[in-house]
Amino acid sequence: MAETSGKARTGSVQSIERAFGLLETMADAGGMMGLSQLATASGLPLPTIHRLVRTLVDLGYVRQEPSRQYILGPKLIRLGESSSHMLSVFARPHLARLVDELGESANMAMLDGDQIVYLAQVPSRHSMRMFTEVGRRVLPHCTAVGKAILAQYPEIAVRELLARTGMPQHTENTISTPDAFATQLHQAAESGYATDEGEQELGVRCVAVAVPDAPTPLAISVS
Repeated sequence: MAETSGKARTGSVQSIERAFGLLETMADAGGMMGLSQLATASGLPLPTIHRLVRTLVDLGYVRQEPSRQYILGPKLIRLGESSSHMLSVFARPHLARLVDELGESANMAMLDGDQIVYLAQVPSRHSMRMFTEVGRRVLPHCTAVGKAILAQYPEIAVRELLARTGMPQHTENTISTPDAFATQLHQAAESGYATDEGEQELGVRCVAVAVPDAPTPLAISVS
């Protein structure tokens, strides 16, 4: 959160920049932090942190627990849902073009915390096709979109994620060790795309690429 502790960018409103920086810091930490933790992470003085957090509490974007820890508030859900819907609307024409060109289902997904969430899908016109419900959440180790996104991350961050989530075996093809997964990510980084060879569901194969310069970690796949 370097921008929070430094000078505001030209033309920006520093308090808004700092408030959103705190929300992002809380999200990166799992959604719950104390004032002292926020001060350490942001580099801002404790009184400044307190004023910003109290304003966010008053607006409903942060809530204080009995433990005096602060958590992200439910009012953020509406913003997130609206943003996700608009992203889906934007993506659908591009996914539809893929379906027209390749004849297979196309999906867009993002990394949300430690999980992959599907944001949009255009199904194939074939009678036999993959169907992924928009909003569905899965772990990234068994999906092509998860691999495509995580191939851009430092290996130590990926291993920490895998330690938190585990690597449950969904099919006989699911990669279930961090070393094997790291090898797949190296291959994906070199080739520019990732694959899922029936690792989430037998009979379903996917190819995915990360969306370049996306404001949040996104990938598009064909299944």
